[in-house]
Amino acid sequence: MGQNNHIHHHLFEKQNKPVKFSGSTLEVVHQLIKRYPEGQQKSALLPVLHIAQEELGGYLSVDIMDYVASLLNIQPIEVYEVATFYSMFYLDKMGTYVIEVCRTGPCAISGGEQILAHLQDVLEIKPGETTHDGLFTLKEVECLGSCGTGPVMQVNTEYYEKLTPGKVDKLLEDLREYANQPKPGDSTWVEKFC
Repeated sequence: MGQNNHIHHHLFEKQNKPVKFSGSTLEVVHQLIKRYPEGQQKSALLPVLHIAQEELGGYLSVDIMDYVASLLNIQPIEVYEVATFYSMFYLDKMGTYVIEVCRTGPCAISGGEQILAHLQDVLEIKPGETTHDGLFTLKEVECLGSCGTGPVMQVNTEYYEKLTPGKVDKLLEDLREYANQPKPGDSTWVEKFC
């Protein structure tokens, strides 16, 4: 519950802006909910939160979490508890690419600290900060579950293993290039969850 204290601060920052999924997204969400028996719709919470975070701005504001609670017919506190427990959900605005560097023992021994220091130098930010252009957010996380291939980091949903400063530089260059390309309108999560 690392972000648990953080949620209490955010509870007073409701934006009162209308929050709503697009029609096609709402259809996907209803399909997900129908997979579970009556009264068990909370089981759809994790995938629905992923969809909400991706479509509604990249992080979960209180308004968004309240909206998800209403769709699943559960109490908002049930959504807050889940969103604050899992590190893949963000309660603050993040960069386009969230870089999570593993800091656990095996990665640290194999060069993880060097990778983190290199990222701080190159991006000119500290863990918890976002670059001025809004492209990268840097985070330190506990074990990413790939101890034999350290140092490891995750960028959004992709893993990068056996890292070197050179590999990191190439990855950042590729991500910057990709961020500047025009994107098709549809989201990848539609295939992921349907």
